[in-house]
Amino acid sequence: MKKLLSRIALALSLSAASTAALAQSGEITGQDANRQFVIDLGIGAIAKPRYEAADSYLIYPLPIISVGRFYLPGLGQVVDGRRKSGVFFYPAFNFLGERKASDSNDLTGTRTVDWALELGLGGGLRGEHWRAFAELRQGFNGHHGQVGQLGLDGIVYPTEKWEVSFGPRADFASEDYMDTYFGVTSSEAANSGGRLTAYNAGAGFKSVGLAARASYDWNEDVRLHIQGGYDRLIGDAADSPIARGGSKDQFSLGLGVSYRFAFDVFK
Repeated sequence: MKKLLSRIALALSLSAASTAALAQSGEITGQDANRQFVIDLGIGAIAKPRYEAADSYLIYPLPIISVGRFYLPGLGQVVDGRRKSGVFFYPAFNFLGERKASDSNDLTGTRTVDWALELGLGGGLRGEHWRAFAELRQGFNGHHGQVGQLGLDGIVYPTEKWEVSFGPRADFASEDYMDTYFGVTSSEAANSGGRLTAYNAGAGFKSVGLAARASYDWNEDVRLHIQGGYDRLIGDAADSPIARGGSKDQFSLGLGVSYRFAFDVFK
């Protein structure tokens, strides 16, 4: 059973990816403007730390999703198109690969942390030149904690086809998550050969940083995306012996392409 779950997790990591990306929605025009649902879906690649606090990087698959327009019976239409104002929602998901002691000398003596899938929901408010959002995800398998993010973006339109957003981010997590990835048990400390000391990580904010995204309308349906980010570990995450041996500064850079799907469900 565990082998089957591991294979499913690997498939999810390749198709649903290691880090979710919320892309900006382009201008909804033509027949799409009359559809009940307008969704941009795509895929790309992102370079990010091998694990949180790592000083080495790997390239992972990157999903791209943006719900530009959807209809809720009884509530009506919700729109998040370019230059639109109002409420928006999106699915939030993340996949964390298995972390082993052999991944880095900084992890010597630590137990293997199995893969984890995080599922949740995000939402916020948007104006023509700004966007504020929050998301919350629940972990499964490798950890069973809760992880969330708060963000605020400024949005500019350098040309008709370009949309650029940038702003601060703050990530937080429950004690279960923090202790799984930043805690060190007494037995792990004893097995580390003096590299690590016992440490309990509590709930709270784990990082703050900046993120930027740029999207280009190749045509009415296809969009190109580039995104980058910087996060600095803080609080119990930064004080962890695992972070002291690795890096508190975490960078990422991703590229991708998305395609627009427009359809009706309720008649």
